[in-house]
Amino acid sequence: MAGADSDDSLYPIAVLIDELRNEDVQLRLNSIKKLSTIALALGVERTRTELLPFLTDTIYDEDEVLLALAEQLGNFTMLVGGPEYVHCLLPPLESLATVEETVVRDKAVESLRKISHEHSPVDLEVHFEPLVKPLVMPTLRQAAEDKSWRVRYMVADKFSDLQKAVGPEITKNDLVPAFQNLLKDCEAEVRAAAANKVKEFCENLPEDSRETIIMTHILPCVKELVSDTNQHVKSALASVIMGLSTILGKDNTIEHLLPLFLAQLKDECPEVRLNIISNLDCVNEVIGIRQLSQSLLPAIVELAEDAKWRVRLAIIEYMPLLAGQLGVEFFDEKLNSLCMAWLVDHGSCYNVEAATCNLMKLVEKFGAEWAQNTIVPKVLGMANDPNYLHRMTTLFCINALSEVCGQEITTKHMLPVVFKMSNDQVANVRFNVAKSLQKIGPVLDSNCLQTEVKPVLEKLASDQDMDVKYFAQEAISVLSLA
Repeated sequence: MAGADSDDSLYPIAVLIDELRNEDVQLRLNSIKKLSTIALALGVERTRTELLPFLTDTIYDEDEVLLALAEQLGNFTMLVGGPEYVHCLLPPLESLATVEETVVRDKAVESLRKISHEHSPVDLEVHFEPLVKPLVMPTLRQAAEDKSWRVRYMVADKFSDLQKAVGPEITKNDLVPAFQNLLKDCEAEVRAAAANKVKEFCENLPEDSRETIIMTHILPCVKELVSDTNQHVKSALASVIMGLSTILGKDNTIEHLLPLFLAQLKDECPEVRLNIISNLDCVNEVIGIRQLSQSLLPAIVELAEDAKWRVRLAIIEYMPLLAGQLGVEFFDEKLNSLCMAWLVDHGSCYNVEAATCNLMKLVEKFGAEWAQNTIVPKVLGMANDPNYLHRMTTLFCINALSEVCGQEITTKHMLPVVFKMSNDQVANVRFNVAKSLQKIGPVLDSNCLQTEVKPVLEKLASDQDMDVKYFAQEAISVLSLA
């Protein structure tokens, strides 16, 4: 009976061997697709000691069969005894990852990546890393030093993904030197791509050696890039360099990074200065923004006056966050007049709109009382400007400010100016008065609407200009004043 039991236990392997040697490809394919059933019949120990070695030694077949095998092995973890024994699947998958057909290799790599997550940290280092390093590292080194800059560019662009894939040990020993070389590459496009990955690369370094690696190997390269001859490289670095402050901490930031930030704030390229200013929140968390405030002001003023309207627009949009970081006193002293000047930016209607929105966000940050004392008088003063475009800007600002300033300030200070402007000689101003009254109407109380707003709108509804009539009638309808 014992002999019979022994024969029965060998039966699944014998059947598999027969089917895999069969001339019929479909039969061989069906056999591979039944591997999990065969493994269950054999049990975990015999699957590890008999089935997997057999599969590893006999990997020669049609691509269709090998593809199915590569896929099957990715789901074999529990069939070999769970995560403790998952490394047993590496030899057959490694063989499959080296076959000629691309789809088979891709499927084998997909399965390897899948089971890599089921390895313990120790098993990854002992079993998985030795497999990956001779497959991957020579290829990576070769690609990072390829004669074609486009290949090197792609390596730099995907460096963070590579870093996560190979793990901390290979990163320390192999990727750090490769990354240094990319940061020093002779082609600006490659340096820019690598510079863009500096923060991410540093964040993903092993925590126990992160600071040492950055200070010893990465920061010297970064210092060189700050004064790179190519503006795209400098701009790419400026977009991420501030993030190093949260990684390196207060002391290192003050001693090593702060001089770089200050140099970038004075860079001839506006995009570099803008990228530094746009990421100030990172530094504010670590050392406070006051350390940079004296250099910030000239940089902000220069950007606000830059010839490119997109640069001016970007600094306008960033101003509310910057104001919150600098505080109300610094803002009022240094930047308030700048924000008001943006309201009459003739270079772009987008900038005027953004500047108006900027004022609203500043009021949300500093409060209605601050607005009443600081912003509202200056806005209302433009109602008397000889330039009708500036007078219209007053109305745009009132539209934006009424809701955040509230009913009292709107009724007491802003509404009388709107009423006065209903008599403006320029029709464009008058129909914008109608639009403004429609916009701020919901902020006002019903008595004010009926006794003050309605008569002004009725007067505008009989204006000689068709547009003024149209917008006045629309306001009357929307506010239910008919």
